[in-house]
Amino acid sequence: MILPSPQQLRYLVALADHGHFGRAASACSVTQSTLSAGLIALERQLAASILERGAPTKRPVFTPLGLELVARARTALGALQAVTETAAAARDPLSGPLRLGVIPTIGPFLLPRLMPALRESFPRLRLWLREDLTERLVEGLEAGRLDLLLLALPAAGAMETLPLGEDPFRVALPRGHHLAARDTVPVAALAGERVLLLEDGHCLRAHAETACGLPRGMAAGEEGFAATSLHTLVQMVAGGLGVTLLPELALAGGVLAGAPVEVRPLEGAAAPGRVLALAWRPRSPRAAEFRGLGQAMAVALAQR
Repeated sequence: MILPSPQQLRYLVALADHGHFGRAASACSVTQSTLSAGLIALERQLAASILERGAPTKRPVFTPLGLELVARARTALGALQAVTETAAAARDPLSGPLRLGVIPTIGPFLLPRLMPALRESFPRLRLWLREDLTERLVEGLEAGRLDLLLLALPAAGAMETLPLGEDPFRVALPRGHHLAARDTVPVAALAGERVLLLEDGHCLRAHAETACGLPRGMAAGEEGFAATSLHTLVQMVAGGLGVTLLPELALAGGVLAGAPVEVRPLEGAAAPGRVLALAWRPRSPRAAEFRGLGQAMAVALAQR
């Protein structure tokens, strides 16, 4: 029996990821004809149809068997990559390239003080950063495009996680707001306010709704308008459009930038918040390395 080559499996996965022969070929650094020939040869080796021929769309359409083979190809490529990673980790832990995905409500506020500490502790580590929403980062991790994620829990996906620390929420109010007269703000008081949160897709929105017991969809705003960043939220609050919840990490990172906004802690011994964590693929051969990296990150997080 002739087994598929790793290159053929890469062609298959790339086509599934990009949905276009030209883009898949570019991602594999080959010509389109080379990629097509490789997939045709794979079909002949397996005596199976992977793609539907003569489909009415220009996009490649996988047969049910083809979709199953894509999933198995991902697993096989992940196992091959783990062989290399295991050897590299044994030779020189925490060195070489590391593809780190980070969510936008963490990256701008933690990375500026984290990066110098990592360069000092791990001088041979080359960190490549990808900022995106949690869902897309998890997809990248599962597909092998990313090695490690820096995100907030809870997060859905097949991942092993290492909590780094708590990140409590604070209430941000327009200057002169009646709740600013209090030292702390009860969560129940938010029920009578126009609460502004990030648009759907940002995990911080779901975390804030869950942690503070806010009804889903409570966030207010004119139809068609939504904040896509914490900096935008701050400006909306400063303009008197409502109140919001900001993570302490962002406040320490300067998200207010002199805006006329008052900040108060939420009332209660256990303030609502989120948990920052590292995440990697289950049974990764680099898990011990990632835990060591997590210790350095936890120290940087605690120093805020």
